[in-house]
Amino acid sequence: MTAHTHGAEELCDAGLDLYAHALREGRVGAEAVEGTPCLVDLGLLQPDAEDLRWLQPVAPAHALHRLLRTVEDRIADERRLEERLTSVFLPLMRIDGRHTAAADTPTITVLNGTEQINRAITQAMADARQEALCVQPHAGLLGERGESARLVALARDQALLDRGGRSRTLYQHTLRHVPAIVGYHELLHGDDEARSLDEITDRLVILDRTVAFIPANPDGTLALEIRHPAIVGYLATTFDRLWRLATPMYPEAVERPTLNGITPRQRAIASLLVEGHTDAVIAERLGMNIRTARVHIAKLAATLGSESRAQLGYLIGQSGILDREA
Repeated sequence: MTAHTHGAEELCDAGLDLYAHALREGRVGAEAVEGTPCLVDLGLLQPDAEDLRWLQPVAPAHALHRLLRTVEDRIADERRLEERLTSVFLPLMRIDGRHTAAADTPTITVLNGTEQINRAITQAMADARQEALCVQPHAGLLGERGESARLVALARDQALLDRGGRSRTLYQHTLRHVPAIVGYHELLHGDDEARSLDEITDRLVILDRTVAFIPANPDGTLALEIRHPAIVGYLATTFDRLWRLATPMYPEAVERPTLNGITPRQRAIASLLVEGHTDAVIAERLGMNIRTARVHIAKLAATLGSESRAQLGYLIGQSGILDREA
C-alpha cells in the first residue's frame, strides 16, 4: 500500500476516514495503517496493550487537546525567536546603511489593464522630483481622451513642475500642429518642453531616470514597469539622443527648412523609399494615413522629375537630399 505524503502534523483524508472507522469499531488492524502513518505519528491510534495486532483510537477530545498544546508550544517558540532576532537587529538598524546593497525587489513588473497602468504611472509621478521624459506617438493620449482624464493628467504633470521638476515630451511630427496637444502644453507652467520627430518609438515614460513604463502588447492594455537601473539608463540615453535630433515645437516652434523644393516631410519619406518600404509601412512609421503618404510621394516624384517608382529611388540618391538632411 502506498503511503499518503504530507506534512508531519497533517491528517490526510484517508487517515481521517480510517480514524473515524476505528472510533466506530473500537479498533483497527495494525496492518491497516501502513498507508496512513499519520494516525500513529499524531497519536490518534495507539497499540492495544492486550493484543499488539490491533490499534485502538485515542478519544478525539484528548487528541485535539494534545495537538493544540503542540501548536501552542511551537508558536511560543517562534515568538521567543522573534524576540531574540529583534533584540539582535535593532542596534544594527541604527547604523547608517548608505553602503548596503539595494533591497531585493522586482525590477520588472507586468501591469494589466489601463486602470492599473495609469495608477502605477500616477504613483510614480507623485514620487518623482526631478524630471519626466515621455514619448507620445498618438494624439489620443492627450487630444482625444475624456476631459476628466485630461484634467487628471494636467494636475499630475503640473504637480511635478511645481516641485521644481522638468518635463520633456517627444511627439510624432504629424502631431506638432494638433490644437489639443499645443493647448495642453500652454496650460502647464514651469520647465516644460516638447519636440517632434518624423519617426519615434512607441509610448515611453521615464521618471527621475529610476523607473520606466513601456507597452507590453500592441493595444496598450499591458505595460511593463521597469526599475532595473541598467535598462532604465539605456532607455533614458535613447531618449536623450532622440531629443537632440528632434525639432522644437513648444514653447517655441521651429520650422524645418525646405531644400530645393523638397520639404522635411518629403525627405523623411525619401529616406524610407530608398530602404524599399511600401506606402503602407511609410505611412505607419511617419504617423499619417496612406492617402497622405501617397500625396507626398507624388509631389516628391514631381519635384525630382521621376516617372516610376524605381526611377524615383535612383533620383533620390542622385539628388543628395538625404546627405543634406544628415
